[in-house]
Amino acid sequence: MRYPIVVHKDSDSDYGVTVPDIPGCFSAGDTLDTAIENAIEAIECHVEGLLIDGEDIPQPGFAEVHHQNPDFEGGTWAIASVDLSKLSGKAKRINITVPERLLTKIDAKATELGENRSNFLVTAAMEYMSKSV
Repeated sequence: MRYPIVVHKDSDSDYGVTVPDIPGCFSAGDTLDTAIENAIEAIECHVEGLLIDGEDIPQPGFAEVHHQNPDFEGGTWAIASVDLSKLSGKAKRINITVPERLLTKIDAKATELGENRSNFLVTAAMEYMSKSV
């Protein structure tokens, strides 16, 4: 999943990161790169906790919508790409049958998003299930 994040930096502090779509998910770092890496880890830990508790995973919104929120004024926006297929315990290999044309489209979209097939399918399934509940 690709979560928009907002990074703030005061002159006398490290970079602080807020994940608007996941209430209570924050991070920080002494450099911008470290702050973004730490934000990805914070999202993974937060989502893992939600999965363990049997709660729904918040879906990523659009940075454009959050950008209008005055709480995030002056922040720098970035996208934190999180591989949910690595979360919630040991991964299990499965065998599924998918029409070849659909598989080609799945692989193309996954590549476009910078993801692998497994992560793309896990993310799609989780998004579908959260909308169906």
